[in-house]
Parts: sequence; C-alpha cells; structure tokens
Amino acid sequence: MMRKNLGRATLVALPFLLALVADLVLFVAFRDRLPGQPASHFRADGRANGYMGQTGHVVADILLFAVIGTLWTLMVVRGKFYGRAHRRLTAGGYAFAGFLGWVMAAVLIANVDAAENARGDAQGVSLPMWQLAVALGVAVLAWGLGLAMAALAPVPEPSAATVPAMDEARITLADGEVAGWARGTGSWWLPLIALALVVGGVVLLFVSGWAVAIPPLLLGVLMAGFARPYVVVDRRGITVSGMLPWPRLRVPLDRIETVTSRHINPLTEYGGWDYRIRPGRTGVMIRSGEGIVATLAGGRDFAVTVDDSATAAALLNTLIDQRRAEH
Repeated sequence: MMRKNLGRATLVALPFLLALVADLVLFVAFRDRLPGQPASHFRADGRANGYMGQTGHVVADILLFAVIGTLWTLMVVRGKFYGRAHRRLTAGGYAFAGFLGWVMAAVLIANVDAAENARGDAQGVSLPMWQLAVALGVAVLAWGLGLAMAALAPVPEPSAATVPAMDEARITLADGEVAGWARGTGSWWLPLIALALVVGGVVLLFVSGWAVAIPPLLLGVLMAGFARPYVVVDRRGITVSGMLPWPRLRVPLDRIETVTSRHINPLTEYGGWDYRIRPGRTGVMIRSGEGIVATLAGGRDFAVTVDDSATAAALLNTLIDQRRAEH
C-alpha cells in the first residue's frame, strides 16, 4: 500500500516539479541578461508596474510550485477519490502546473535584455495578454497528458459497500416530543485547496496583476465558506452553515417531500465539490460517501454529504409525516 501511495504521489507531484525545474533552468540561462529588478507585476494593458529582485523571483517560483504541488499531492493521495475522479484530479494538477509554469516563464522571458534605470528596475517591459491564452492552451495540453499518465497507473477503487437507501426508515417520537440532529462534516483536503487558491492568487497578484489574481482569490474565499460545514436537521428542515457566518443554506421542511440516505459521488453526480448547482439538483459536496438526499416539491433534489446520514434521513421523514398529519 505504501508503495502504491508513493507511486501516486510521484505521479501527481511530477508536473509541479517539472514546471519548477523548467523555470529555474530558464532563470539560470538568462540570468546575465536580466535587469537587477525584473518586472514582476503587470497592469491589464500588459505594461509593468511592479518589480522584484532576481532572488525574489526565484523564491516566489519555489514557494509557488512547492506549496501548491504539495497540497495538490496530499489532496489526491490522501483524499477519497476513486476511478475517474482520481484520474481527472491528477490531470487537473498537470493543467494547473502547466498554466502557472508558462506564466512564470513568460514573465521571465519578457525581462530578457530589458533596459534598467538607476535603481535597477526593468524599463519598457510588457506582458501581452495573449500570453494568458497561450497559457490556457498549455493547460489543456497538460490536462490531456495528465489523463494519459493517470491511465497508465493503477488508481484506487471504492469498496463495494455503499450506504443503503433509507426511504422507509423512521424514528419513533412520542406525542409532543421534539428531536433534532446535528453533525459537523468536511474533509481535511478542502481547506487545503482553499488555502492553495489564496496563496496562488497572492503570488499571481504580484506577478501578473489583479486581472489574473482575482479569480483564484475569490474562489478560495468562497470555498473556505463551506470547507467545514455544519449540518442541522430539525422541525425547520435542513440547515447547512460553514466556517463563516455567510453563506448559510436552509431547506424548509414544508418544501421536502421525502428523504433518502445513500452513497454520493460528487464528481459524477454534481460535477465537483463544494456548493454545486446542476439541472434538477443542488448540494453541498465535501467528499465522496454517504449523504442526505432530499427530494423537494417540484422534483428537484438537495443533497449534502455527511456521516450518519441514515439517522438524519429517518428523522426528516418522521418530521415530514408529523407535518402532514397536522395539516
């Protein structure tokens, strides 16, 4: 098992290592042709408006790829990802490393043979925005390479055991008795992804400007909101809150028709993790595994992955029966 995990970790970490080595080789090759303070920050029109020393460029390179590469590797190897989800997440690392590697290399090459002022700041350096389009193209090619590499290596498969449907399950409550259920949920890797996005956004802020940095920063903050959700089931319905006061989701009991507990595959059923919206379904997807699936009036489903979902589903069905009896 340890040998298999080592092989998977190597496969996932490989693109980040290769991108880092490529950028460092470029730096060594062009070091004598770089200004003392290469341009590192660019406005939306591509013109430089921020500078960083050569040593700072190398340190930023190492930190960027080492931190994100380590977090991505831990997420894939230690997370509960199986089959196609595991391969796609591995390929996503290749795409991310390819994109960042190209951007960092493009910034470096843009500074080659640039004039410098008395302080050593590069002069006349620009980074055309079409470089981002090229970086996206590199990311697509790297994604394909990552899928091919992942297909050559064995990937973990889920056990045959799944959570059985609990449509008919109920919890017996005495007349006038009030009951509730609450449980924290989450996975250790999702906060790491949020952290990686924020770190990557901060680095891109200094390297490429706001236009490139805002998307990962915003996504990281939003992801942090549901990184460790808390699920409550009571007479009000289902409430899902996160690490922050906002956002908070609530599905009223009078909108719920029936509830089941079953195994959920977030990637294949919802297209990914965190808060997901798909035709006919919404949900808070933190990991693969058991979860509450509520069928709402109108036919839509709301789901949240959480342990002990069978108990929560049984309680909700009991509360639904009580509400119907009262009306």
